[in-house]
Amino acid sequence: MRKIALGAAISLALASTAPAKAENIVEVAKGAGSFNTLLAAAEAAGLAGALADGDNLTVFAPTDEAFAALPDGTVENLLKPENKDQLAAILSYHVLPRELSSNMLPGRTIHVKTIKQGGDRLLSVTKSGGTVTVDEAKVVTADIRADNGIIHVIDKVMLPAS
Repeated sequence: MRKIALGAAISLALASTAPAKAENIVEVAKGAGSFNTLLAAAEAAGLAGALADGDNLTVFAPTDEAFAALPDGTVENLLKPENKDQLAAILSYHVLPRELSSNMLPGRTIHVKTIKQGGDRLLSVTKSGGTVTVDEAKVVTADIRADNGIIHVIDKVMLPAS
């Protein structure tokens, strides 16, 4: 009887310490509450599924405040169905097809490929002291883990060179 009780206690302890399944990038972004514009844009561009289901992604995620800093009418214009391709190109410029955490960055500028198709697909990532910039955007919060990648919060929407 004692062996059964001990076995049950060990099983219960192991079950309670087992990590819960993490959320995907879209779920983590929704839970944060400060990426509503990014999520609406990803949905309008047809990319929300890829962000939820893709593997080993890095997303440089502009906040709602970063989108609000764009010139008046920019977001509304990009969300129109006829601008879906342009919106997808902009959002794809914020995503890497691999995980890149802040501890992987050397203390200098590197160039990394995005998932953006065509045109300039390289982001300039600079780590200097405790600051990381991506193109001209500053990383304000780094290394937010999701089960399918990493999110780095940035203070600006990055626009790919045309």
